[in-house]
Amino acid sequence: MTALPILVLNAGSSSIKFAIYSASAHQQALLASGSVEGIGAAGQGRCWLRNASESTLSDQQIEIADAAEGFSLITRLLARHPELPPPAAIGHRMVCSSPEITENQRVTPSLLATLERYLHFAPLHTPPALHILRHTLAAYPDVPNFIVLDSWFHRDLPLASRSLPIPERFSALGVHRYGAHGLSYESIVDQLAPHIPQRLIVAHLGNGSSITAIHNGRSVDTSMGLTPTGGLISATRTGDIDPGVLLFLLRQLADSHPDTSAAADALEQTVNRESGLLGVSGVSSDMRALRNAIAAGSAAARLAVDLFTTSIRRFIGAYIAQLGGLDMLVFTGGIGQHDSATRAEVCRGLDALGIKLDQARNAAHDPHRISADDSRVLVRMLAPAEDLIIVRHVLQILASQ
Repeated sequence: MTALPILVLNAGSSSIKFAIYSASAHQQALLASGSVEGIGAAGQGRCWLRNASESTLSDQQIEIADAAEGFSLITRLLARHPELPPPAAIGHRMVCSSPEITENQRVTPSLLATLERYLHFAPLHTPPALHILRHTLAAYPDVPNFIVLDSWFHRDLPLASRSLPIPERFSALGVHRYGAHGLSYESIVDQLAPHIPQRLIVAHLGNGSSITAIHNGRSVDTSMGLTPTGGLISATRTGDIDPGVLLFLLRQLADSHPDTSAAADALEQTVNRESGLLGVSGVSSDMRALRNAIAAGSAAARLAVDLFTTSIRRFIGAYIAQLGGLDMLVFTGGIGQHDSATRAEVCRGLDALGIKLDQARNAAHDPHRISADDSRVLVRMLAPAEDLIIVRHVLQILASQ
């Protein structure tokens, strides 16, 4: 296969990240990357583009009313740079699939209809991704589009990890653990190859956070469940919570809403957009702002971060037991890569499990290891390469056709 220009799109609730690669089966080279940010947020809109050497090609502050306007900005921006070839294929990150969609594949009208039926499996992510997907098909009608599932890496979870303790009549509807951040985890395994540790835990910590146990390169358990709301505490999401709390909240909300559906929508707003680090701290969902608030004496910010790091430690301990030991722990994602204090707080007290950080290496963000020489477990921090994994999956689908 000759090299093809492949556009990668990663749509979020208020942003669209994008990148264009020149890619063949043997080599994938980044040509440019960028982002449209602050969609729908007054005074926070920004659109930028950088080339492969990180030189800025464009950077503008601009009001962006909605995702359609954001995508239009991307197409116009790419068209203004003739050195960037028009895409021959487009890959879209899709956070969660459905019981009927388990493989990465080319977009068809039937696929779009199925994705529409399962918006509730990833209510923060699938609606904007699907919205952008439809605009992409209209803007590039002759270019094949592909979805690459963020749950694909977890598709072969053992039955005991995949299943949820609910009646079979609900399991039959596709209610089970799908997981997320699979593109990040797959990219970490790819970077560690060919020397992939037998027993590996990867913590993807960012605006959304999760953790996965990996045995011989395969996911055997992951913290997110049917939706990305489960598992670790995230920026605005509860993570795992007593179901009784949700029932209590639903009954409280039912008193002020006209029907069950409206109350459920309000509950979804609470657990997905108003909780987590933001809800507990009352300050921010951003770890940098929380660290500043802690330095200024905020007890609420301190509690939010403590709940976050404690939830990560719980999963690390559980997954070490599940794996029968641990060879390597990897931190990734925005917080995992850049916040040395979070890494230190997560690992504090884990000496008995063989995890011991080196303070100087951790503070310096040593790319090779941040664990102490006498730590039985190697601890590292690596940047995810999700876009590259999307490109490779697109190439594999094209080759199979």
